[in-house]
Amino acid sequence: MNKEILMVIDTVSNEKNVSKAVIVDAIQHALASSVKKKYRLDRKCEYDIDARVSIDLETGEYTTYRRWEVVEEIEDEMSDQQILVSDELNKDNKLSIGDFYEEEIESIEFGRIVAMAAKNVIVQKVREAERTRIVEMYEPKIGQLIFGIVKRVEKGNIFIDLGMPDKQNSVEEAMILKDALIPREPIRPGDRIRGYLRDVQSEARGPQLYITRKAPEFLVELFKLEVPEVGQGLIEILGAARDPGLRAKISVKSNDPKLDAIGACVGMRGSRVQSVSNELSGERIDIIMWDEDPAKFVINAMSPAEVLSIVVDEEKHSMDIAVAEEQLSQAIGRGGQNVRLASELTGWDLNVMSKDDADTKIMEENKSLSSLFMEELNVDQDVADVLAREGFSSLDEIAFCALDEFNNIDDFDDDLIEELRKRATDKIESNKAIIEKENSLSSIEELSADNIKKLSKHNINNREDLADLSVDELLEMIDLSKDIAGKIIMDAREPWFNQE
Repeated sequence: MNKEILMVIDTVSNEKNVSKAVIVDAIQHALASSVKKKYRLDRKCEYDIDARVSIDLETGEYTTYRRWEVVEEIEDEMSDQQILVSDELNKDNKLSIGDFYEEEIESIEFGRIVAMAAKNVIVQKVREAERTRIVEMYEPKIGQLIFGIVKRVEKGNIFIDLGMPDKQNSVEEAMILKDALIPREPIRPGDRIRGYLRDVQSEARGPQLYITRKAPEFLVELFKLEVPEVGQGLIEILGAARDPGLRAKISVKSNDPKLDAIGACVGMRGSRVQSVSNELSGERIDIIMWDEDPAKFVINAMSPAEVLSIVVDEEKHSMDIAVAEEQLSQAIGRGGQNVRLASELTGWDLNVMSKDDADTKIMEENKSLSSLFMEELNVDQDVADVLAREGFSSLDEIAFCALDEFNNIDDFDDDLIEELRKRATDKIESNKAIIEKENSLSSIEELSADNIKKLSKHNINNREDLADLSVDELLEMIDLSKDIAGKIIMDAREPWFNQE
């Protein structure tokens, strides 16, 4: 019987590709479970004992122990699985709380019932070990291309067998959800397919490997596969944007001045880019040269449309792009496709318009800025028009602009430049003082100087701090009537409603 246990351990371990430790643990649990049941039936107990079985892997012999957990206070008097740390049994062992006191008891025979119980535990352990093995195998592969054979198609979702073709009952299965597939892509069982491993999740039904063919990263990985220079580090792919199955744009950069990054990605007679396009159901791919200058990068990304002028608004992180009237539809693309992909690729909000519309918009903005400068700096229209025309859009830009940039303006001499900078700085400080005064607690009539000091001790120093308080919180800090406290809070919150 002892040899039979060793034989079971070896056989199951080899067949299921699971470590012997897992099989031994399963058999030990099954034997311990049977001991508990037998003990309960023989003594007609209403409670279970705690048991442990230890198998000797050299001889196959096994020993059974009944054990009690050492506790400071027994929680359940009906349970016989705990002993107090002060118990007489523990005096010689000197066990601590959380340890186990054990006594050897008679072992149960490894018979048919135990074998069946062990089988069920082994099956469960094997499944868990298989799941763990798959998760550990594929987690490092997240972000890589995965190859497989289409196993089945269910409700538009594709299930892929990742095991070897000669491997029977493979559990290495990946899934491509319907919304992760290229639209209208014909896929049938038996097709060889590849995708981008997006995630690996260990779920109750087993490990789930989620693959996508729709993500921009899939396009990038395909180019890495087709263009050896990318793997060698001579060319970098810095980004991608896709309208899956229809059109895509990728940005590339050459780390070797002698190497044409776009030409390398296109390949001889377009062979490389065509190979990637074929994998993506004929998706048209624009290869864009990356540039550290955002404006130049955007101009490249708008290809094939030719950009006539571009206005950058760094504060809003947007650009106004002007193109010829006859190229407007091409620049925008069908359904806004071209400008949308260019925007995703560059990370800028892009507004495409005709040259006439761009000129009109610039004229209106300059007129508005000119009026602002005339009012804030107390200058005449000619000076204000020059400031607007040169691209200044705020008092901060005038006050803190580098002198080199100011000196490049032919219409201004040194004295005028210095005066403009001084007026802008003074106005900024004046505006700041007004805002601080308006935000000060002293501007609230209902608050006395004594109450303002009390609020300051609670780190309430301005209207913004006060606006975050409730009426009850305010009354805990200062002594007021509830009506006045409510009025003060609403007064402090007035900017919120004005903003809305």
